[in-house]
This record gives sequence, C-alpha cells and structure tokens, in this order.
Amino acid sequence: MALSKMENLYRAVIVDHYQNPHHHGALDQATQTIEMLNPTCGDVIFLDLKIEDDKITDLAFHGQGCAISTASTSMMTDLIKGKTVEEALSLAHNFNEMITLPELDEDTDYHDQLGEASLLSGVRKFPARVKCATLGWQALQEGIHSDEETVEEDVEEGEDE
Repeated sequence: MALSKMENLYRAVIVDHYQNPHHHGALDQATQTIEMLNPTCGDVIFLDLKIEDDKITDLAFHGQGCAISTASTSMMTDLIKGKTVEEALSLAHNFNEMITLPELDEDTDYHDQLGEASLLSGVRKFPARVKCATLGWQALQEGIHSDEETVEEDVEEGEDE
C-alpha cells in the first residue's frame, strides 16, 4: 500500500521531531521536574517546567524514548511554552481525547488547537502506542498539578505565621 503525499509529509514531520527534538535537554531554572516511565516499551522522559505567575515560561525534556514518545513530547513543548497553566491543561486534555477516542469529535478542530501534535491522531489505531504518545503530556499534567499542590502548601504555611 503506497502512502499518500500527505501521509509522507506527516511521517516526515514526526521523524524530524524524533531526530531533532525541540526543547531537548535539562532546564537549569526548573520549578518542577517530572519523571515518567512507560513500562510497555521502556520510554523514560524527564520533563522540566518553569512555572511563574500561572504561566509556563520555559520547559525542556530529556531521556530515552521511542520515535512516537519523543516526537509527541517535542511537539508538546513547542505548543505549551508561554501558555497559562489552564491553557496547557486544556491542550493536554484535547490531545488525550484525540489519541484515545475511537472516533474523533467532528466538532473539534484538533489541528487548529494542537498544531503539529494533531499529526499523531492516527496513533489511536494502535493501542499499544497510545502510552508512548501521551507520556510527555502526562508528565506535563503531573507537573502542573504538583506545582499547584506546592503553591497551596506555601499559602497554608504562610497563613500559620
């Protein structure tokens, strides 16, 4: 079965993000570092977030991952940098929905919302690869929620003084 020109383009973008991941490395001034493991295929991703004033001002990732997890996380970092925490969580929800729903919601324009990350929508046809595609996004959600818990703890500690 020959791939269409569009499928070849999608594949090329995914391969490029795998071979040349964006925001790859460690972040010196991270406020959160999250380690996520996919035991199914052995992916390990460390996501560093810098969250200031409810905004993701910087982020980076490193680790060992398959093409899907690395490309997905690279695409996510491009999309999320500079977004508010609320916007980032909404995008993570939409990505997860796009990857896990058997049929895409016709009323949702995933490409407009997710940009290049929408090119991974076909992963939902391969259940074994869903965890690969969502690994970085899960790390993002965990990092945001752990930052919110830290802020709540800081507020509670400040109230006792």
